[in-house]
Amino acid sequence: MASSKLSPCLIFLQVVFLVLVFNSANAQLRVGFYKDTCPKAEAIVEEVMHQVMKVAPSLSGPLLRMHFHDCFVRGCDGSVLLNSSTGQAEKDSPPNLSLRGYQIIDRVKTALEKECPGVVSCADIMAIVARDVTVATMGPFWEVETGRRDGRVSNILEPLTNLPPFFANISQLISMFRSKGLSVKDLVVLSGGHTIGTSHCSSFSSRLYNSTGKDGTDPTLDSEYIEKLKSRCKVGDQTTLVEMDPGSVRTFDNSYYTLVAKRRGLFQSDAALLDNSETKAYVKLQSAATHRPTFFKDFGVSMINMGRVGVLTGKAGEIRKVCSKVN
Repeated sequence: MASSKLSPCLIFLQVVFLVLVFNSANAQLRVGFYKDTCPKAEAIVEEVMHQVMKVAPSLSGPLLRMHFHDCFVRGCDGSVLLNSSTGQAEKDSPPNLSLRGYQIIDRVKTALEKECPGVVSCADIMAIVARDVTVATMGPFWEVETGRRDGRVSNILEPLTNLPPFFANISQLISMFRSKGLSVKDLVVLSGGHTIGTSHCSSFSSRLYNSTGKDGTDPTLDSEYIEKLKSRCKVGDQTTLVEMDPGSVRTFDNSYYTLVAKRRGLFQSDAALLDNSETKAYVKLQSAATHRPTFFKDFGVSMINMGRVGVLTGKAGEIRKVCSKVN
């Protein structure tokens, strides 16, 4: 009988313990994590990226997406940066073969190691770089939470099941985002990152030649846009690059949503945003130019949310000396 009287108290303590454990992953993720250990960290990243963007502005889109591709596989732990002598790392997986800019992350890491050896993680570098390239393309600024540590595992198979594919429908997209603790709003907001950068024809050619509409075209894609894309992308083209947001490829703005509203989103996953009431409403809202400030604010919030996915903090993982290999 005594034990039964104590059980509610024990249950309460167990619940408290589980909550503390659940929250501990983010306990050391905060703005200004390096304030004492490497106070110039973000300034150093900003300076390197300022130099890079002056000579290679086309890397803004790939560097932003690199952070996405990292966070959706094993969380934001820098695992996408790891090399494998046998070609079995995340970067060797088909969804990641088009990523570019690894040498830029290495350049930033070298500068930080010179200033503060063994302090700033590669995972944090990618998060800060993603913010800085957004700002460099006239996009929003947000305070980046830092304190991530680097993972030691990178598996070629995991991107195949964790990264939302360009041909995903809205149900698949919502499910994959929710599995990472991200909301439907995060999905539609983060999709707006397609406002900068390019894509290979092979990522959307099935919409032009192997779909269910007339002449094998995708009926959800604007017919005039189809003809323009066909003039750029011939059958089997694996190399040509096409702007994801024509006319705005190097400017971070909300014109992506205007294209999606006009059925000119490049990927099937873009078009899918019109197949859900919540995502469609956001597309319609942002397709009005006057709502640009709200998109900027939303994007910063959703990037912070994504940056918390599966992070390693405290004594978990490591701080890599070189981002492409474990210590």
